[in-house]
Amino acid sequence: MRIRNLQLLSLGLMAPLFLGGCSMNINKDKTADGKKRVDIETPMGSLHVSDQADVKDTGLSVYPGATPKPKDDSDEEKSANVNISGPGFALKVVAAEFESDAAPDKILTYYKNELKKYGNVLECHGHWQGGGNANIHSGKDESKPVSCESNDNGKSVELKVGTEGNQHIVAVEPKEGKTNFALVYVKIHGKDAEI
Repeated sequence: MRIRNLQLLSLGLMAPLFLGGCSMNINKDKTADGKKRVDIETPMGSLHVSDQADVKDTGLSVYPGATPKPKDDSDEEKSANVNISGPGFALKVVAAEFESDAAPDKILTYYKNELKKYGNVLECHGHWQGGGNANIHSGKDESKPVSCESNDNGKSVELKVGTEGNQHIVAVEPKEGKTNFALVYVKIHGKDAEI
């Protein structure tokens, strides 16, 4: 899931909360270190979006020696922390991209071992989605196991574990002598849920 797409998804899911509310409190601010943050509170729900993702919130560690992926020409942020809640729905997504000089196979082996603590690890092959491809279907069976969106001969590999309502994803791709990888955590709650 691309970070920019994650931000657009947040705004799209929040739109119904604006329509039902009488008043809103919006805080669009930067943190002390210049990172962006948006906090919106309405009587019908809330939205909190930050370009600061604490990798601990993904439930995974960063591969040794890896560094946060810098912005590219698109000036797109490479991490995000999104929390949306309202009547009958709550969504939390934490995503962060990194790069390493290590070979993709070493990174995949490292994360296969880490992800085992959450269940059976599914390996999907395809094309880089800039942060992984999470299946997010509100109102459907959140206990359905994760699945591959497609399985083709692309250079990227996604490791997935969990259910559609509680999933961990690691996306790995070789790129210009380095290995790009993304750590993603998605948690969905249905009716009367808080994250």
